[in-house]
Amino acid sequence: MQDWIMFVMEEYGYISLFLLMIIENVFPPIPSEVILTFAGFMTSMTYLSIPGVIIVGSCGSFLGGFILYYLGRLLTPERLERLLESRWAKWLHFHKQDVEKTQNWFLKHGKKAVFFGRLVPMIRSLISIPAGMAQMPFMSYSLYTLLGTLLWDTLLVLAGTYLGQQWTLISTFMSEYDLVWKVILIGLVIFWFVRKKLR
Repeated sequence: MQDWIMFVMEEYGYISLFLLMIIENVFPPIPSEVILTFAGFMTSMTYLSIPGVIIVGSCGSFLGGFILYYLGRLLTPERLERLLESRWAKWLHFHKQDVEKTQNWFLKHGKKAVFFGRLVPMIRSLISIPAGMAQMPFMSYSLYTLLGTLLWDTLLVLAGTYLGQQWTLISTFMSEYDLVWKVILIGLVIFWFVRKKLR
């Protein structure tokens, strides 16, 4: 998968980046960590620029998220249940427990879950579904999604640029410390909410 992503990006540049980021949101197994860190590395040796990669990648990511948001608006809990049990969901690697976990997080934290969700691998794709099912206003969804997406994409692109030939360290770190990363981020979210309530 990683070799194929690298080949496509080397051949087609911005167009492939845009399309890969759409696909990455709809097909969770394709990792943004690989796409964006490699794109960041490419800015040091091709015509791709850091601002260009961040903007194009974020636009693709937003559009991919919107597809799931719109799907969520069309779904009822019963339809979602049937969808998650279908072959289509298994083929896309949509697991029932991941979707349920994301739904619970959205119900607990509301709109801000969309922003923070964009910073957590796997959840970042799925958070758009409960947002759509809850009929979250499109403008609010767009704002929180864009802010979270821009932050995530910028961090990964800059990491790829800074690390250069060692850009693969990011995806290795993400896969090996996935649970630690999620715990840290959820801890930060809880801290932010507690601090806000104490004010």
